Amino acid sequence: MARLRFSMIASLDGYIEDGQGEFKWGTPDEEVMQFVNDRERSVGTYLYGRRMYETMRFWETASLDESEPSVVREWTRLWRAADKVVYSRTLKSASIAKTRIERTFDPEAVRQLKKTSSRDLSVAGAELAGHAIEAGLVDEVEWYIAPVVVGAGKPFLPKNVRSNLELLDTHRFSGGFVYLRYRLGSE
Repeated sequence: MARLRFSMIASLDGYIEDGQGEFKWGTPDEEVMQFVNDRERSVGTYLYGRRMYETMRFWETASLDESEPSVVREWTRLWRAADKVVYSRTLKSASIAKTRIERTFDPEAVRQLKKTSSRDLSVAGAELAGHAIEAGLVDEVEWYIAPVVVGAGKPFLPKNVRSNLELLDTHRFSGGFVYLRYRLGSE
């Protein structure tokens, strides 16, 4: 059975976007990006909400030109090879390959997808991940902590959800990022 992972870059104070909706402060350097690539190799399907999908669409047309760093080209290839499921009531159709639109988030359908997938699934976007965590679907949380405090914005984790965590892995990067990987448990 595949795992469902929630993996995001967030500030030390727990935000994936600052108060102005910006997230460039969390841009990973090459060392962090290579680590992300190594972790994402096992992902066969990405689950996105509409806003995260619109952000990630960049990678569909990103350059694979030799002028781009090799870690960026590698990420582009990994992302393009994976399937994408986008949960949106407003999108009419998908504008990128290997993508299907679902009108509502159905926890039972995601459970079935986990059971039948040979590769891991990844959920991204705070709101969608919050629904998946509340439904008990998320197996692991991977938090890439950017060395910044932004003070306000969109929270990394949902409010009013309690879960025991088991620390599985940590990694410290030379540029100040820290990686934490937890298994979610039940209360």
